[in-house]
Amino acid sequence: MEFLALVDISYLLLIFFGVALGIVFGAIPGMTATMALAVCLPLTYSFDLNHSLAFLLALYVGGISGGLVPAILLNIPGTPSSICTTFDGYPMARNGEGERALKIGVVSSLFGGLFSLAILYLFAPLLSDIAIKFSYIEKFLIIFFALTVIASLCQSMLVGIFSGVLGILLSLVGVYDTVKGGNGDIRLITPALEDMLYSGFSLLPVLIGLFGVGAILADAEQGVKEETEGAKLDLLSGRKFDLSAFRGSAVNLVRSSFIGTFVGMLPGVGGSAASVLAYTQEKNFSRDSSMMGKGAPQGVIASESANNGLTGGALIPLLSLGIPGDSTTAILIGAFTLQGVQVGPLFIGENVETWNMMVLSMFIANIVMFVVMFFAIKYIAKVVTVPKYLLYPIIIMMCVSGAYAINYGIMFDVWSLLLFGLFGYIGGKLGLEITPFIIGFILGSSAEIYFVKSLESFGTMTIFFTKSPIALFLWLLIGMSVAFSIYSNKRSKSKTA
Repeated sequence: MEFLALVDISYLLLIFFGVALGIVFGAIPGMTATMALAVCLPLTYSFDLNHSLAFLLALYVGGISGGLVPAILLNIPGTPSSICTTFDGYPMARNGEGERALKIGVVSSLFGGLFSLAILYLFAPLLSDIAIKFSYIEKFLIIFFALTVIASLCQSMLVGIFSGVLGILLSLVGVYDTVKGGNGDIRLITPALEDMLYSGFSLLPVLIGLFGVGAILADAEQGVKEETEGAKLDLLSGRKFDLSAFRGSAVNLVRSSFIGTFVGMLPGVGGSAASVLAYTQEKNFSRDSSMMGKGAPQGVIASESANNGLTGGALIPLLSLGIPGDSTTAILIGAFTLQGVQVGPLFIGENVETWNMMVLSMFIANIVMFVVMFFAIKYIAKVVTVPKYLLYPIIIMMCVSGAYAINYGIMFDVWSLLLFGLFGYIGGKLGLEITPFIIGFILGSSAEIYFVKSLESFGTMTIFFTKSPIALFLWLLIGMSVAFSIYSNKRSKSKTA
């Protein structure tokens, strides 16, 4: 318990501020938890590792939870994971139960967050202990499996594969670092660009560009709507909240939280899938599902407990395997990069103090989220009326200044920020999948190293199929993910035919 000595007033204030700011980002339609972390990541440069992670994890918890506000009041998901909250939350608000729906969502969010945190605390160290024993072959196959899972869960598997491969390709730009076992060759760039791209594209400007600038460009295309949304806030008056709303919902809470945690462990799947799956299961197993979609509290409970269950689940593959569970936790890798720390199987064992501080930060952040949102929900709800034309210039300024400062004032990082912001915007128009792209970008260089080291050690491609039972098991999982994708695509085509 020595790590508790590191808990000071600045640590607690960072968690409180992170949760509050995350709620604001989540509550404003179009501004997600991912954007919150991407924009605020450069702010952590002056912090130590424990304080920066406390702030970013608090942003994560607040951002995911804040999405329920516009979902219930405006029928607009504040974050993708809140999409199913609109199904019953908005009808409840229209029926004069807006405050009740919001508080049901807040309590469900707390339960889902704490449930997933318990799973994280129990299983991440266990998975790390197993992963330590992996050779280069198993490490490469785990990354390969992660990329196939991401691709198989995209609307089009081919588009998902293409996006992931494109991300891997761009991660290989620059020198094949001799420190990582390379030969010092310059790859995929012309001599004219060698000075700028010698070390490739920096991760942080890429992340901030894709999830900050790209999202703003996409949203700005819709124009500034001159709507008086504040009129809808009177939906906060009506039937009050009480715990009877959770009567008979214990199974729903646990099942939905487990689904959210499990889906969070699958790389790149995302909160929207967790929310939809939990909502569907509640509709299938509920004794009375006739009211779901018309203002049933159990619909809000299922959606919000699942998407907050994602927060702990997505950290499990990140901390134990070095593979981000979703686009938001991918940004957390940037925080570790800033501090010179590498996540993976050795992280928890070598950084016990940081691991304990992360768990404590998540616990405190969930409690702060509950207290702030439950007792101040009427005031937080007014955030949905803040005009975006005031917010977006400030966010753009933060993105540019952050990208410039990350590597001690390199202007090329600013151009990278704008380039990948434009890429994210155009890629969305063309149907590219950003999540497979960014995870491919993050894992590409590691996959290359593990692949090359495996061949150097054993000299033949057949070693990937015959080295160990674990490798064969991973090939089985890869085959299952591909088969699932083919089956899902055929099924969806047969329904539309």
